Formats: sequence, C-alpha cells, structure tokens
Amino acid sequence: MTSLNSFIHSRKLSIAPMLDWTDRDCRYFLRLISKHALLYTEMVTTGALIHGDRERFLAHDHEESPLALQLGGSDPKALAECARMGEEAGYSEINLNVGCPSDRVQSGSFGACLMADPELVAESVAAMKNAVAIPVTVKTRLGIDEQDSYEFLSHFISQVSAAGCDYFILHARKAWLKGLSPKENRDVPPLDYQRVYQIKHDFPQLHIDINGGIQSLDEVKQHLEHVDGVMLGRAIYHNPYMLAEADEQIFDDKRALLKRHEVIEAMLPYIEQRMAQGRPLKSITRHLLGLFQGQPGARKWRRHLSENAHLNDAGIHTLTDALKLVG
Repeated sequence: MTSLNSFIHSRKLSIAPMLDWTDRDCRYFLRLISKHALLYTEMVTTGALIHGDRERFLAHDHEESPLALQLGGSDPKALAECARMGEEAGYSEINLNVGCPSDRVQSGSFGACLMADPELVAESVAAMKNAVAIPVTVKTRLGIDEQDSYEFLSHFISQVSAAGCDYFILHARKAWLKGLSPKENRDVPPLDYQRVYQIKHDFPQLHIDINGGIQSLDEVKQHLEHVDGVMLGRAIYHNPYMLAEADEQIFDDKRALLKRHEVIEAMLPYIEQRMAQGRPLKSITRHLLGLFQGQPGARKWRRHLSENAHLNDAGIHTLTDALKLVG
C-alpha cells in the first residue's frame, strides 16, 4: 500500500483533535488499541510554534503514526512555516482549524470565524500546500451564526478546494460565535448529517469526513455509506476500547486484539519513560480512566487511579494495583 493509499485508508476512522485531551500520552494509549485510526494532535497555534517551545509542541512518538498536526492560525506565511515544521517532525498530515468557536480563538482571528473569509482560508491552504508534500486538510463547521445556508457552505468548500484542499472534515453543526460556550457549541446547534452527505454528492472528487455526535461503530458504518470517513471525539475518549473493534469492523484487520489488561501492560514501559522525563503519573492516567467502561470493577479502577495517581509515591505499582480491581 502506497503512502497516500495508506493515508486515505486511515481516514475511514479518525480521532478528533480535543484540547487538553489528545496530548501525546493519550495518543500513545489510543494507538495501542487501534493500529489504523488516524489520530490528531490538540490544536497548536502558529504563534506557539514560531515563538514558543517548538520542540515540546511538536513532540510525539513514532508509534503514534498515522498522526495529523492541527494548526490554528490565519496568516498564510506563518501557517506555511508551521506546516514545514510539522512535516519535518514526521507528521502525516497538516490540518487547519476552521471550526473552533471559542472567544480566545476568535480573538486571534482563526477557528470558525474564518468561514466568513473563504478567500483567506484558500490562500492559507495554497501556502501550506506549496510548503509541504504531505496532505493539507481543513476541519470546519457547516456555517456560522446566520451564515448557515447550504449555498454558504458550498461556496466555502468550492473556494477552498480550488486552492488545492482535497480533504475536508465537516462537523455537522454550525457554530454560534456569540452567546454560546465551546461546550454548548458542541451540543446546542442541531446536527445536520444530510447536509454533509449533500456536500459529498455535489463534490464527489473530494474526500469528505463527517464529525459530530457519533457514538458507536454501528453509526460509523452507516455514515460510511454516504461519506469517505468518520471522525469520533468524546465517545472514544470516554470509552476508548471501542477502538479495539474498529480495526476489525472498519479496517478489516483480523489480527488478535490486545485485551484491556494487555493494553495497560503494554503502556507501562512508556509510562516509566515519561515519568523519568518528569511527567506526573496523574497527567497520563487521566486518559486511561475509561478503558474498563462497562466492565466489572470499572468504578474501582477509576477511583483507585483518581485517588492515588497524584500521590508523591505514585508509580507503576499504582497501575498494577488498580488492575487487580477489575475483572
């Protein structure tokens, strides 16, 4: 399978960029469960990469691949520079955030508010495409505020794709830039999956992924009858072992799956390494709390980690002790 074909294959199921959640520890953990799903970083702003601790923001393990870097920004030159950094650091894809509605993001003139300026998004995409050989993608909403007609979305897709973007992830809601918090913007605006399906129908040459409110692999398979890929977010974070079945059901990989206990055992050397580098155990175990969701002892597992991972003497034994509490 060529690199591009492998990339397209992995896009059938991806895990959304989630601020404060999809850090490198979370991604390493998820990759132990699924060998195929495309993973995304948290959003990293161009300012953070250009003026901040670039090495820290770009740090990841090779085992996390395929892995996409999500950028936040609106200056084409800065985005191109950061895209080059991402490619050099070994990322599989550069993604532009045109979907986040938070006030902080808007004050930086990027995120969902960029939907109102498709020419700037197109210019940004073209600059990044010229800077790197890896795919450049855009994650966006269906619209913003009162600009939420199908014609508005279609015009946006048309302009940005003309600049060279072949891959779009559509969160199947519009965003309210005023009056709703980011959390409310994930729940309050109604979902409109049919509008995403219509975009795929009208732009068959583009790779269209759907995102928003999807809770199960059965739903993933239903969406794949209409679009090219599905992005899951909080459903996976709260029940990560759902990914184990995805490799077989979505990617037709029949290899034996790691059992939940085996995932933690495989995680232990990584945790030891990260703790030796100064990473607090609690910063890693917070991502593991949902692994035994629905299993006997799941509450005891969560409680033990929550009550003990922050202690001064916390270590690998904290996890091995917690494992004894689950069936």
